[in-house]
Amino acid sequence: MPRLEIACFSPSSALLAASAGADRIELCANQHLGGTTPPPLWLPHIKATVQTIPIFVMIRPRGGNFCYSNVEFEEMKAQIREFETLGADGFVFGMLKEDGRGIDVERTAELVRHASPKPCTFHRAFDEVADLMKGLENVVLTGCRAILSSGGRASAEEGVEGLRELVEKADGRVTVIAGGGVRSGNIESIKKVGGVRYLHSSAIVGVDSDSVNGEEVKKMKSLLQTS
Repeated sequence: MPRLEIACFSPSSALLAASAGADRIELCANQHLGGTTPPPLWLPHIKATVQTIPIFVMIRPRGGNFCYSNVEFEEMKAQIREFETLGADGFVFGMLKEDGRGIDVERTAELVRHASPKPCTFHRAFDEVADLMKGLENVVLTGCRAILSSGGRASAEEGVEGLRELVEKADGRVTVIAGGGVRSGNIESIKKVGGVRYLHSSAIVGVDSDSVNGEEVKKMKSLLQTS
């Protein structure tokens, strides 16, 4: 049965997601930017209450593209070190080459080494690469244990076939996490992609909100538990 990862943009959302049945939390800030590195003090605040599920921290110093300067790269390494000391269970990040169409294998691998032994997920920057199958092979080379992807489409629902191809190509070398517009209304069709270990959602309901909806988390969790 696939598990449910919830992207949370505040401590209160993380606590709500955990109480509603999330299997893992991706902690980040600035939902309007697609997620950035959260304030460090959020993590111990959440960890004081949430102790039974892992919390992965997004490492992304700014919004915009995924091509980072040397200064930003050093900032990302420093952020990993700080969150390691605060008890992060894993990290989520991704770096692309200067043209924005290929995986920056060398620098992503260096971030993975900095995070070791904590597991790392290559986030949805992956969907911007020119060739998803080549991109998958490059992510494997970085040492990331998982890829968050919508199958190269605008949403996971639209990218079901691409997700299926990624799972087949990955062949267990890296976990494929389906994300992008996942909600209770479409999660059943997405979960049918065999081999997807996690489904990723912000569980946000309504255009003016950036907070987790607890009932939406419960609905998705229930639908994942049914055959």
